[in-house]
Amino acid sequence: MKVLLIHQAFVSPQDAGGTRHFELARFAQSRGHSMTIVASDLSYLSGKKHADSHGLVTRQDVEGIQVLRAYTYPSLHRSFVWRIVSFLSFMFTSVWAGLRAGPVDVVMGTSPPIFQAFSAWLVAFLRRKPLLLEVRDLWPDFAVDMGVLKNPLLIQVSKWLEMFLYRRAAHVLVNSPAYRRIIIAKGIPESKVSLIPNGVDPTMFDPAEQGAEVRQQWKLGEAVVALYAGALGMANDIPTILRAAQLTKDEPSIRWVFAGDGKERAKLEAMARDLGVEHSTLFTGARPKAEMKQFMGAADICLATLQNIPMFKTTYPNKVFDYMAAGRPTVLGIDGVIREVIEAAEGGLFVQPGDAKALAEAVRRLAAEPGLRKQQGTKARAYVLQHFDRRQQAAQFVALLEGFKRTAG
Repeated sequence: MKVLLIHQAFVSPQDAGGTRHFELARFAQSRGHSMTIVASDLSYLSGKKHADSHGLVTRQDVEGIQVLRAYTYPSLHRSFVWRIVSFLSFMFTSVWAGLRAGPVDVVMGTSPPIFQAFSAWLVAFLRRKPLLLEVRDLWPDFAVDMGVLKNPLLIQVSKWLEMFLYRRAAHVLVNSPAYRRIIIAKGIPESKVSLIPNGVDPTMFDPAEQGAEVRQQWKLGEAVVALYAGALGMANDIPTILRAAQLTKDEPSIRWVFAGDGKERAKLEAMARDLGVEHSTLFTGARPKAEMKQFMGAADICLATLQNIPMFKTTYPNKVFDYMAAGRPTVLGIDGVIREVIEAAEGGLFVQPGDAKALAEAVRRLAAEPGLRKQQGTKARAYVLQHFDRRQQAAQFVALLEGFKRTAG
């Protein structure tokens, strides 16, 4: 089975970001299938060009996976309008790359951004192959809820495009149970929508890791480290974490570490200075996934926050499963389905989204109770091994692909 995936933000363990698709591709190849990935030549987090990318399309071999890096206009982090320009540029170049990617049995698109999902549909249509559409966030619902998409005409066009893709796809794959319920409620048949949730490869993390090198490199000493790992974007509500840090700035035993990058980073660093917390906070920039074992090891407490809007109740953030696999407790400022996971696992403390005071109190409590941290971290890892092991999910993904093969046969 030859699969072509169009995914602008694809990353390998040597890059910063979620590695779900890399792990799925590796497993599929171990079972005799192949996966070619059309990706951007820009880092989705930093907006910087990949060092070895050149021309319209650059072919790479990433640990046995063929990756086609397609030219993308470098304006991801300039403004909302220029971000759309960047997405549109990849939409066109990814079609060019997809039509020249060699033999294909199934074309897989992933959203957001929805433009790349449209590219996948067009490639599938032109190559007369079935489309597997993966939905990682419900677009445009998220953009409307966040106030990013306001124009009534654009909203209507976006909703039309969303339904167009759902109906044209041979199958729809989602990574959150809430997404499946919502898409079925839109009139898509249940049999056409499968759930393979977000998860983690637990072998990438070690609960016994102490992160000594990270603590030494970043001068963290013996402090209790509260770590946020991931994108620094508008949706991630980092200002609430910084306001919580302000409430503990007279407690030098607590350090707040942000291992990530994004278009809001400069504003957030300025906010940290304005709040007077530049000495208790640390922005390390984006770190490759391969380094996160050490960073998680250096952490005592892990943080996950999103803005307090209804649609974020439906999402399964990647970082939470990484935290759990690392055997660290999560202070969770996100309500909804991911709260259900943390509470079922007894793997952390929930605080209301946007409540800096509650977040600071939760961090203080865990900082003062190492026994509770250990207990919650142990339970979190046990739960993720049972319910969200990427190796089990990869087997489900391969079974889904083989379903296409049987249908074609």
